[in-house]
Amino acid sequence: MNFKPLNSKEKENVLKLIKKQFSIEDLHLDYIFFSNEDHKIFIISKDVSKINLSNLRINNIGLYFGKIEDDGFRLSIEGSQIIGNLALNNIIEIDDVDTKKWFLGEDIPTKVDNVRGYVILRNKNDFLGCGKIKNNKIINYIDKGRRIRTSDILYLNK
Repeated sequence: MNFKPLNSKEKENVLKLIKKQFSIEDLHLDYIFFSNEDHKIFIISKDVSKINLSNLRINNIGLYFGKIEDDGFRLSIEGSQIIGNLALNNIIEIDDVDTKKWFLGEDIPTKVDNVRGYVILRNKNDFLGCGKIKNNKIINYIDKGRRIRTSDILYLNK
């Protein structure tokens, strides 16, 4: 298994990074945190400790929550949905047109002055994931396998 459970100090360091980056006052996530060699963080219910995993061949475990980068924490789509309502800072509201662009995998132009680094994108009440502001655009990190294809949009608009 290429996953390592984080001890309580390592988990607390991840939570501190998220709290600081998104100005979250109280963040309590009652999960077991795992990390892989790429510094990706996965979360899983504490009930998994009741299962003997030693004899299983496991390729993946838990829900991909985000990745520790050199310059911050980049949330997954699901990670942004878990903490989005708690975040007080680094949230960018985008309209429906930019939301479609985002799910197509495009970067979103922006002209925000007071926000730097990783941001959570929101459209109305929906949290769409995390991007990075650089050179007046929000860099898109949606995996190619999760992007919407142009043909899907044409089908949905019929």
